[in-house]
Amino acid sequence: MEDVLAVYALAYDEDIPLVCMDEQPVQLLKDKYEGIPMKPGSVQKEDFQYIRNGTCSIFMFTAPLECWRHVDAQEHRTKIDYAQQIDYLVNTVFPDKKKIRLVQDNLNTHTTGSLYEAFLPEKARAIAERLEIHYTPKHGSWLNIAEIELSALTKQCLNRRMGDLETLRIRFNGFCTLCLSEIA
Repeated sequence: MEDVLAVYALAYDEDIPLVCMDEQPVQLLKDKYEGIPMKPGSVQKEDFQYIRNGTCSIFMFTAPLECWRHVDAQEHRTKIDYAQQIDYLVNTVFPDKKKIRLVQDNLNTHTTGSLYEAFLPEKARAIAERLEIHYTPKHGSWLNIAEIELSALTKQCLNRRMGDLETLRIRFNGFCTLCLSEIA
């Protein structure tokens, strides 16, 4: 816990952004019967029955000092999926930064070994060398700012049924990349 708190207390360094990452499984649920639309004076009617269309995984990255957030939904939560998300973070979002301080939980897929399973050794090492990973303690994932962001996403965007991955992606599209200067 002290390590994560010490990372959060560090002064802002534009060459080493602080990024928090978390992921969450989501059930894909489709309405069995179409709802009855709202009418003046009455709310929309929805049936309680649904069709389960499997699950997917949401990956959340947030750089609180950069005023940046990214959300992506994938079919799976494998080491390869994790590695591809990290590759995107390092080589697309922050390609010119010398290091990235990454705060994440210690899930079994959240290792540099995942990079070596997904990429050639040269690329995996290049990505790993640019990461400074800080793990939240077991039972201390609430220290991860991305987990708080995922909670907000869940309440704001995932409070209705979504039957497929594309609908899910559309639902949180506006929540994805956001800069505080854009909403000020």
